[in-house]
Amino acid sequence: MRRAPSVVTPGNHDGVHLGHRALIDAAKHTADEHGWQTLAMCFDPHPTMILAPERAPVLLTDMSRRVELLKGAGCDDVVVLPFDAEFAKTTPDTFVEHVLLEACNARGVVIGPDFHFGHKRSGNIVTLREWGDRVGFTVEVVEPVMYKGESVSSTRIRRALKEDGNVEDAGVMMTRVHEVAGKVVRGDLRGREIGFPTANLDVEPLQLPKDGVYSVVARVLEETDAPLLHGVANLGVRPTFEAGRSVEPHFFNFEGDLYGKRLRVGFVSRIRDEHKFGGLQELRDQIDRDCEQAKNALQEMDRELVRWI
Repeated sequence: MRRAPSVVTPGNHDGVHLGHRALIDAAKHTADEHGWQTLAMCFDPHPTMILAPERAPVLLTDMSRRVELLKGAGCDDVVVLPFDAEFAKTTPDTFVEHVLLEACNARGVVIGPDFHFGHKRSGNIVTLREWGDRVGFTVEVVEPVMYKGESVSSTRIRRALKEDGNVEDAGVMMTRVHEVAGKVVRGDLRGREIGFPTANLDVEPLQLPKDGVYSVVARVLEETDAPLLHGVANLGVRPTFEAGRSVEPHFFNFEGDLYGKRLRVGFVSRIRDEHKFGGLQELRDQIDRDCEQAKNALQEMDRELVRWI
């Protein structure tokens, strides 16, 4: 069955940030005028994983979450196309014919100014417009969204998270807190012994913020109407105990069993770097201060940024 006519915005859309949302808004505006669908198109895996795996980025969002976010941002549907070495050889003409026209039934295409497509990125905006004039689809170029003097991009967000732990700027650029998900597994129970029980999270392979302590929000996945949990999380190697790398949130006023459950944890603000302490009491005192700082940050947080958790 042929797909309904659409305005499509192709790309990786990792993070579904302000730049992606500007593309979706423009596509939706045109689609609504004509009664067409708004369609995002992504590749899986990320093309760099196939073309240059040594340079492949750590992703901000896995594909299932990306689809969810793209639909929440206004897309009627998302086309996810498998990317492999054979597909990488696709010429620009074949890309237009088989992907945009056949798979997407494109009547309009919305792209950024650096859009390239086809084998070795040999297709560009000029190529696309020539095709559009020939077969009858429009091409709209949307300029990058700027934040603090720089364009918003997935690369910039990854850098903010990895190098600085700047989850606040990352949240603004993504219009939501940066998050990771994973299953709660049994740890060494040391947090419980010192009075701050933690959920030891076996996280999925997505971009984590720089090691340190963060205020967090979280929700148990696959539970209807699960409450939003508030807490503080340590990311890093736990140098006081030399206990190895972990992601461990502690939730305020929580009593329950999380073992075996999947959590989505969102990073609201950075509190401090990870430190090695001289003893348990020194560590307890610092965690008390971390909790107070986290509670204050969570009380003042922008509620719009946590609506996706």
